[in-house]
Amino acid sequence: MALSETAIIPRRSLHHELASQLRDMMVRGDLKAGDKINEQALCQRFGVSRTPLREALKVLANDGLVILLPNRGASVARINPGEIDELFPIMGAMEALAGEAACARVTDAEIAGVQALHDEMLAFYRAGDPAGYLRLNRRIHESFFEIAGNTSLTQLYQTLMVRIHAVRFTAQKSMERWREAVEDHEAMMAALKARDGVRLGTILKEHLRHKAAMVHEALDQLDSRAAE
Repeated sequence: MALSETAIIPRRSLHHELASQLRDMMVRGDLKAGDKINEQALCQRFGVSRTPLREALKVLANDGLVILLPNRGASVARINPGEIDELFPIMGAMEALAGEAACARVTDAEIAGVQALHDEMLAFYRAGDPAGYLRLNRRIHESFFEIAGNTSLTQLYQTLMVRIHAVRFTAQKSMERWREAVEDHEAMMAALKARDGVRLGTILKEHLRHKAAMVHEALDQLDSRAAE
């Protein structure tokens, strides 16, 4: 867990601010599935006492992102294989809907904006920088929902995304899986530029199927390391 930088945050709604910061750490991979949460280190990082931090952890526990055990502290929740098989097809269907709607509404300027995100993401891929790659990857997927303009769909997506992102990056992608993801994104851009909603929806569903397979592999890696 990267705790070197200091990030003092505002005091208003402190435990909600902390919960948001902790979610971001999960998304970035600073806090990985199965990690024991070091409360003292986090208090130092954010400049807070343990009381608001523990309230934040309760919020995350209610969201299924953290496990609280009596006398053993908190740890980041791990998704189980059954949840992967349930959640990722739902995510795929939601992204497909967003992709189809986006193609019907997208402007030339919006296509250029997504292309710029895509190009920046590829630069991180070529540099072997997974953190930068994942940040831009997420922005591209969010862009499809923003362009689609369906508020209810976006809210449902974001609710599931927190749960999935908290566990999705528990292990490094293999280079084969990473290359596969990049190829999917190249196909997405081609479909978006052609405004082919059916094609983009199909690609997004397949992309989420690939991600589900990657998460299964990541969990197998964690289980293997735990056995060793």
